[in-house]
Amino acid sequence: MTLKAFIFDLDGVITDTAEYHYLAWQQLADEEVIPFSREENEKLRGLSRRASLETMLKGRVVPEESMLEWMERKNNYYREYLRQITPDALLPGVGEFLISARSLGLKLGLGSASKNARDVLTALQVIDLFDVIGDGHSVVNGKPAPDLFVWVAGGLHVPPNEAVVFEDAEAGITAAKAGGFYTVGIGGDRVQAADFSVDGLGELTPQQVIERLMADQS
Repeated sequence: MTLKAFIFDLDGVITDTAEYHYLAWQQLADEEVIPFSREENEKLRGLSRRASLETMLKGRVVPEESMLEWMERKNNYYREYLRQITPDALLPGVGEFLISARSLGLKLGLGSASKNARDVLTALQVIDLFDVIGDGHSVVNGKPAPDLFVWVAGGLHVPPNEAVVFEDAEAGITAAKAGGFYTVGIGGDRVQAADFSVDGLGELTPQQVIERLMADQS
């Protein structure tokens, strides 16, 4: 078995705009009198915008027109925060990791629930390092369904069992495992279901990832 591709989530793996998401959701929650906190925001990791709002509502029924308007308003708040992003917002070691992976001949893909993923990668000045970008526009069923990662792997022309998914959210690890991918968790205890986990990409090299996953198969 040869590993041919690495597929990355965006938030919490490549960069960390979780604070921007939290501030945008909190602003909406305050305006619409929806109980919300930083602790509850953690439950939204890896979820789509709609799934996030549904989680926040805790079963409360809201007209579809209002749901759409609220999601759009939250996204507008978030996009205002994105104006602050520069290449300095890459998490430690990410740039070096991506360049090293490409030098090994690995194909690189992005699998993010964010509909703003391309804008973020452009602001970070790493969009040209990715061969395929899957985002919130790419598939109907978001994480924890495996569809997004399978879609990216298809674009890379690599079967799931020859690709590694790097994720910082439980929903993302669940999705990758359901799709038959190898998994590396970013964030330690939060992603214990992964094949193995580290605090960040700066802690290892692409070659070390390959060696560790392949050793586990022997």
